Amino acid sequence: MWNFPLHPPADTPLATRVDHLFYTWLGLAGVVTIAVFFLIVYFSVKYRHGSKADRAMPTGAELRRESHRIEFAWIATPLVIFLGMGFWAADLYYVHASPVANATEVYAVGKQWMWKIEHIGGQREIDELHVPAGRPIKLIMTSQDVIHSFFMPAFRIKQDVLPGRYTILWFTAEHPGDYHLFCTQYCGTDHARMIGHVVVMAPADFQKWLTGGNAQQSMAEEGAGRFRQYGCSGCHGANASVHAPKLEGLFGRRVQLSDGTSVIADERYIHDSVMLPRSQVVAGYAPIMPSFQGQIAEEDLLDIIEYIKSLRDANPGLVK
Repeated sequence: MWNFPLHPPADTPLATRVDHLFYTWLGLAGVVTIAVFFLIVYFSVKYRHGSKADRAMPTGAELRRESHRIEFAWIATPLVIFLGMGFWAADLYYVHASPVANATEVYAVGKQWMWKIEHIGGQREIDELHVPAGRPIKLIMTSQDVIHSFFMPAFRIKQDVLPGRYTILWFTAEHPGDYHLFCTQYCGTDHARMIGHVVVMAPADFQKWLTGGNAQQSMAEEGAGRFRQYGCSGCHGANASVHAPKLEGLFGRRVQLSDGTSVIADERYIHDSVMLPRSQVVAGYAPIMPSFQGQIAEEDLLDIIEYIKSLRDANPGLVK
């Protein structure tokens, strides 16, 4: 027996649903293609030159009695089918775009020409992503230079990774194994070499990998050091003399801005507050924060964001 699969094995519930949608579309397109081909051949033969087929157009009373059932059926049937397929695809897209609440967060940074991965515990990887089987994983991704695209064929998911923005991708791998990881957005000379592996492990084995990994500190602990290194504590600390917003309990909260609008304090808001501080000035505060554009590496900023996340339940005065 030849082992010649037509597509990678589906290893997530979402991948199975994507395959069902794909093959339904493929079957529907096949039925339409065969029907159109049959009608082309049928009418070519029936109305060929010299045939005795009646080519007279109905007129008068015959035209008034003519039924329009075929026209109505031809319009209504495709409309119902394609609306149904559209709702099916929209529901699948919503599932793809809505991470579950208990997903384990992992950060990914695209860089010419590699994927840099960092786990919450501080474990870092290059072109590899270790995850446990059966546990939802939420990837928070950004790019250090140009547009990349994070693609895992076995999971049927792909997401563009953009400089200066955070994009989200989530999945739940079902079976341990080694799966391909690609960049599918042309990103320069060595784009074809920007490949990697997703290593799905049994939960117990993954826990051993975490404890035996290369982490010295968690991301939040690293972020606390970066927070002091870049002078953030001088304005946002408990004893700061500068009138600046406090960060305790900030993440996930709605923030009122000076232009009258409001925004949820998520990863993107914190990123923009550091890199483009004048774009979203908090109400009641002067726009005095300098921009750190080009001064902080994306990995360092992710550590700072994770540190600010760790303060969501903190009491005032804990920022040092």
